[in-house]
Amino acid sequence: MTEEEVRGWVLGRVPDSWFVGPPEVESADDEILIVGALDDSDLVETAGGQAVAAARAARIQRFRAETREQRMRIAQEAERRFGRKVAWGVTIAGERTLFTTLSVPVMTRLRLPERQVLDTLVQAGVARSRSEALAWCVRLVGKHESEWIRELRDALVLVNELRRRGPA
Repeated sequence: MTEEEVRGWVLGRVPDSWFVGPPEVESADDEILIVGALDDSDLVETAGGQAVAAARAARIQRFRAETREQRMRIAQEAERRFGRKVAWGVTIAGERTLFTTLSVPVMTRLRLPERQVLDTLVQAGVARSRSEALAWCVRLVGKHESEWIRELRDALVLVNELRRRGPA
């Protein structure tokens, strides 16, 4: 299944009433992440300051509780169909909150200079372990090189399409 097929299936299954528009669908080899935007326009009009922040947090909790059964049913269908776990999240006022997502171990071999970077982050209290420090580094690269990574992903989609259409 291509990423577009996964996205199309998800858009067809997720109720229109859940989000302020179509949800974002991200997929990897082992996980599909569905993130939708929640409406908070009524909160901004009726509350101010800290009350808005508290109301947004409550709206996220309410959405998570009220949709849990149906989200799990959709996730189970997707897992059977695509062979990948499904995770959910929401955005509200530009803040992203992810519900349970996979934490997948990745084997890597690092030389001394790379291990020293991770150990420095642990010793400085930035991370609790080398694993957490490595995840922190990956997030930082993703944040600062997001455009380049997006271009690289787009190029990979084209390469995979060409391979699919190529000789058997």
